[in-house]
Amino acid sequence: MALTEDHVREELKKVIDPELFVNIVDLGLIYKVEFEANEDDGSKQNVMIDMTMTSPMCPAGPQLIANSKQVVSVLDEVAEVEVKIVMTPPWTPDCMTEDARDQLGIF
Repeated sequence: MALTEDHVREELKKVIDPELFVNIVDLGLIYKVEFEANEDDGSKQNVMIDMTMTSPMCPAGPQLIANSKQVVSVLDEVAEVEVKIVMTPPWTPDCMTEDARDQLGIF
């Protein structure tokens, strides 16, 4: 099966923000997912993820990065995972899905 952005995002939904108890995809923290062929194993892909935090000094940042790498790297089609933290554009509650807003009681 070919690796897709949707597949990676579904896996990233397993990563839960420890302060808000909502997954990072529904929180709107995942900005970009890209792929490139792995030079050592042409049957696998390297995955590059641009991710943001709810605030620049988010104490959960290292944990969210590590958990993101962990859940994506177990996919058979993945060779390497790189998570890059970006702060542009800045995260706002508007980035959240409706499900996340419902979970947090934001209307």
